[in-house]
Amino acid sequence: MAARSKARKRAVDVLYEADVRGGDRLAVLHDRIETANPPVPEHTIRLVEGVAGHASRIDELIEAHAANWSLDRLPDVDRAILRMAVFELLWADDVPDAVVIDEAVELAKALSTDDSPAYVNGVLGAILAAEIPT
Repeated sequence: MAARSKARKRAVDVLYEADVRGGDRLAVLHDRIETANPPVPEHTIRLVEGVAGHASRIDELIEAHAANWSLDRLPDVDRAILRMAVFELLWADDVPDAVVIDEAVELAKALSTDDSPAYVNGVLGAILAAEIPT
């Protein structure tokens, strides 16, 4: 698994844990940084801090494009994957959009339900079409 793929998986783990525990994303991240072996990758830190910094806009976009699903009804892991991917799509200019979506779909395949990869792909595609001019 490539370094950035591993970093994305660790970011999803942190976001998922914070969400399930009702905790602060940055507090969970800092706890992982202090106790992690191997160390937390810089890209993981960037992703989690980015989601925390843009949380309200990210959640607003997911809600707007989640095709009749409220944010609270989404599976926890799907919500974490979508949050991370929306941040990376809109605020990480060094990663191609197709790579972000593909990585998010692969995480959904590995971590979530059989329906999740297509759903994640559809939500991210809709956000991309609405937010990034072609």
